[in-house]
Amino acid sequence: MTEKDNPKRSRRSSGAITLRDVAKLAGVAPITASRVLNTPDQVSEEVRQRVLEAVQRTGYVPNRMAGGLASARSRLIAAVVPSTVMSVFMETIESLNSTLFDAGYQLMLGQSGYSAAREELLLEAIIGRRPDGIFLTGIMGAGKGRTRLVASGIPVVETWDLTPTPIDMLVGFSHLDIGRAVARFFMERGRKRFALVTADDERAGRRAAAFSEAVVQAGLPPVTAISVGAQRSLRSGRDALGRLLQQCPEVDAVFCSSDLLALGVVTEARARQLSVPGQLAIMGFGDVPFVADLLPALSTVHINGAHIGHLAARYLIDCAEGRSVDRRVVEVDFSIVERDTT
Repeated sequence: MTEKDNPKRSRRSSGAITLRDVAKLAGVAPITASRVLNTPDQVSEEVRQRVLEAVQRTGYVPNRMAGGLASARSRLIAAVVPSTVMSVFMETIESLNSTLFDAGYQLMLGQSGYSAAREELLLEAIIGRRPDGIFLTGIMGAGKGRTRLVASGIPVVETWDLTPTPIDMLVGFSHLDIGRAVARFFMERGRKRFALVTADDERAGRRAAAFSEAVVQAGLPPVTAISVGAQRSLRSGRDALGRLLQQCPEVDAVFCSSDLLALGVVTEARARQLSVPGQLAIMGFGDVPFVADLLPALSTVHINGAHIGHLAARYLIDCAEGRSVDRRVVEVDFSIVERDTT
């Protein structure tokens, strides 16, 4: 695969939703709308409800940078990531931060913990502080968070995924392609009974669905899937293999949604004296730095996270400084790294 751009995607031209827009929709003066948001006890209940309804409809978030000029740049970029603990996203974050710092910008980092509700709260707080740009891990589906991001007029880069309808800019890759590629990898090595160990994550779910579909299309038995829910620990990987062997003792290939879960599967396999990869081939996802140095070294899917972080930073800097960004959707490559466990 190669990097691809989307020539049909044009630069978003709509400006930010302002308090004046909210006031107009509510049929009140801007000063009245301001009072509803700042001193609501000074207005009637009927007016308050009209203004709040207009806020809800437009996605408007008040600017908390009191006294700041609308045209001023904060030189602050905000990023929302699921996790930073033994995270597959660390290389991207480090590259993003380094590129921004060298250009005179600072990074504000928030962790969503893979929670949509928490991500929404983070975005509301971030938009209210009017950073020069927002970096998202993953794509933002329809809902309040997307509405507020569009209404804010702040440049946004979605990453680590692909969609035909990005909010603004996107640097990512296809999780469906990864699932299919891993299935082919196992089949080319003569594996016959496949399984998945996966956390509750929409992107991991799409990799798993594509993996399972490719296996069935090849005429092999259906994939056995073990979900660990929200748990993404070594322990949950070990427990998952125990459950898997009870359901499908003849399994000979396992694709895990993260390297950490894969290491748990490897640990449990060795504790049960299963030969890896003789009896059981194991594949992770993410290629976090230490997995190449373990014994056995973990086979995994490598994502060029540093490239994603650098490109995203450059796009946000260009937008903040008034430069046009012609290539607004970029697909980056991935690779399967074969090591001891396969």
